[in-house]
Amino acid sequence: MTTESAQSLPFETEVQELLDLMIHSLYSHPEIFLRELISNASDACDKLRFETLTDAALLGGDELGITLEVDADARTLTVADNGVGMTREELVKNLGTIAGSGTRRFLSELKERGADERPELIGQFGVGFYASFMVADRVVVESRRAGEDLGHRWASSADGTYTVEEADGVARGTRITLHLKDAGEDGDDFAAEHVLRGLVKRYSDFVEYPIRLGDDTLNSMKPVWARPKSEVTDEEYADFYKHLTHDFRDPLETIHFKAEGATEYTALLYLPAERPFDLFREREPRSRISLYVKRVLITNECAELLPTWLRFAQGVVEASDLPLNVSREILQANPHLRAIKKRLTKKVLSSLESILADDRERYAGFWDAFGSVLKEGICLGEDDDARISKLCLFASSRGEDRTTLAEYVERMSADQKAIYAITGPDRATLDASPHVAAYVKRGFEVLYLVDPIDEWMLDQLREWDGKPLRAIHAVDDELLSDSEKERVAAAAEEHAALVTALKEHFGDAIADVRFSGRLADAPAMLATTDGALRPHMERAFAESQGMAPPSQRVLELNPDHALVARLADLAGAGGDAFADRADLLYGQALLAEGSPVPDPARFSKLIVDLLGKA
Repeated sequence: MTTESAQSLPFETEVQELLDLMIHSLYSHPEIFLRELISNASDACDKLRFETLTDAALLGGDELGITLEVDADARTLTVADNGVGMTREELVKNLGTIAGSGTRRFLSELKERGADERPELIGQFGVGFYASFMVADRVVVESRRAGEDLGHRWASSADGTYTVEEADGVARGTRITLHLKDAGEDGDDFAAEHVLRGLVKRYSDFVEYPIRLGDDTLNSMKPVWARPKSEVTDEEYADFYKHLTHDFRDPLETIHFKAEGATEYTALLYLPAERPFDLFREREPRSRISLYVKRVLITNECAELLPTWLRFAQGVVEASDLPLNVSREILQANPHLRAIKKRLTKKVLSSLESILADDRERYAGFWDAFGSVLKEGICLGEDDDARISKLCLFASSRGEDRTTLAEYVERMSADQKAIYAITGPDRATLDASPHVAAYVKRGFEVLYLVDPIDEWMLDQLREWDGKPLRAIHAVDDELLSDSEKERVAAAAEEHAALVTALKEHFGDAIADVRFSGRLADAPAMLATTDGALRPHMERAFAESQGMAPPSQRVLELNPDHALVARLADLAGAGGDAFADRADLLYGQALLAEGSPVPDPARFSKLIVDLLGKA
């Protein structure tokens, strides 16, 4: 019986597109629908248990639990819980839409990756409920929010619409009834009790609320983190990780320990193997660690348990020294939580150090996924003990293999005065940089910093192991020997007129013109002055802000290059020929570092004219 007619509503375009993908090609393991529904039911029980800390009447003396009901003749399967339930608005929000603005891009990425990779991608994005439509032609959800008198019924056949109506007689919590498709030749029959028992044991044995089928309780109800490490198998750890994160892959690393003493707690943390879809799309980066106190979930994302630059770690911490009615303000000020955060941070970094030392290939995969996040810690000034920077991997002029800072320092020659680094858009650009050539010809290795965050990291990471870290974009006379300095001084004296003519021609466009002994084969290059933006940073500002602060660059000339000698001859004659060649030289120096020329049309015409004369 209902008190109002059912209202038919369309799915959001993105949701319908997602349903079509899931039904036809997305999942390779359709049985995980049951894991997703049980996980949601467990979350609903957690939420109600937390709300009863301040309003005991909401629970009403019931034992929280999850029930499976199967009707093989009607081919229906119901997953029911007596948790917090949903209002009408929550049904529409949770089942008719997907929260977040990244849904369209998510769908685009699914398509770009292709069907073969989709099963490894989908579980990270909170859309597990929709997996029901892989095994069901129709899904009906009945729910009543704790503390509310009225229930509602949501129903859909994944045909582009769903209905919502008021419903009498709905118990507190949520009942999801799946009208199952016929069992395929190669698939399990989800209307068979033995199949359901096996799936619960495999995926949800650790759920701490009873999962009942008839008179039988199917799960052990002992959380994985509460068991001794020696009693937990790798498969059980992996299954709990998938239950917790909705990721299909096994974790890269599992960290499980119990702390005793002044602060007692148990922690089970996981390092993912690949980057989650939304890692860099959050307005406020946050920890992904759930905090429990005496088996009661306090918060799913406890920001006080790990720094934001370790937010890729996921897991559970259960403490016994915190009040159950803990508030956000108490969390922020609690000394026990600060001690836990310090220990967890050390544990994660120690695990990464071990992977780096023992399995370089495995660590390289982690670094590709999460290196940018780790470097945020350096940018925030939280690397006083160098535990983050020693985990960094960098490309370099030495070859394709990436290097750590420790390995770089070990290779340094006795006469090398600093760790040399350059920022840029990619390896190919830096390989061709005249700045790099200047150091490589002297036998010095140069680190390539091609991650956008490296620009900010370089401003914080001033030295490592007592060696200064120096960006080679800047003017650097210390690189020259005494004889080279004498040769440069002689060239500057001989071609003083050229320097004067170039300064007059460029005016305020450049800070200075000088001869340099650093150049290898290039006729010229641009160097930064103290305090000026590095070229890659300048380009980043220009792309993100539409403009870049004015930069002060020094045009360095190679005294041994034939083009510079020819330009010196033209300087004496003056006229358009000198101006054209000067602009070509400046444009070439910009392109060599990866920067755009200020007037591409004029630069292109100058090249064509020069080729015509040749």
